[in-house]
Amino acid sequence: MNSTTVRNLLVRGMLAGLAAGVLALVIAYWLGEPSVDGAIGFEEAHAAHSHGGEEAELVSRSLQSTAGLATGMLVYGVAFGGIAALAYCFALGRAGRFGPRATALLLSGCALLAVYVVPYLKYPATPPAVGNPDTIGKRTTLYFLMILLSVLLATGATVLGKRLAPRIGTYYATLAGVLGFVVVTGIAFAVLPVVNDVPEHFPATLLWRFRLSALAIQVTLWSGFGLIFGELAQRLLQPKPAAVPAAPAVPAGR
Repeated sequence: MNSTTVRNLLVRGMLAGLAAGVLALVIAYWLGEPSVDGAIGFEEAHAAHSHGGEEAELVSRSLQSTAGLATGMLVYGVAFGGIAALAYCFALGRAGRFGPRATALLLSGCALLAVYVVPYLKYPATPPAVGNPDTIGKRTTLYFLMILLSVLLATGATVLGKRLAPRIGTYYATLAGVLGFVVVTGIAFAVLPVVNDVPEHFPATLLWRFRLSALAIQVTLWSGFGLIFGELAQRLLQPKPAAVPAAPAVPAGR
């Protein structure tokens, strides 16, 4: 793949990431912000009860939930789209006999699973202002360690499947790769420490809604990117041939 094609795909990836960020922003504002407000209200109520007052906000909550949220989601979408486009350039043609559109969807789905869903199952999202500030460093380290392990295991499962395919066939090689990924991931889940910093009396329904909204935001971002970028990549790499005008009819007798 030449540098011009890579550059064009990179630009399209960033545009697709921006569009996917807009979609994720709608979900974040509609589903995520009410849960965040509830979590902050819970924390403020307990802080006021314990200390007899409230601390002044450096940035207003209304600004955080509008301009701050939009800026964060859109910048993240553009950066995410650029990185995903570069990964797509590497994966195209190496992931099997898939076209540009199917490769984008496959890459997005696998990346969503390895980068977000698997680490999320071990260390699910915690509402802001709720977790123990003394353990934030430990929690962050464990979460990124789980992401690294998940990506490495997914890569290893892919390599294992490709090496076994000539011997036992694509179907059984895929099953072996998936089974190996599940087994080793389960071992990692059992070995890594459990983190539970949610206060004892925190509403379970609010926690459940927050975690569902966090998952919905990421699913929207990754799936939206896969669909939009796949269409843009398809038009770039496999453009439709221009229609050839029909020749004028020759009158009979000439």
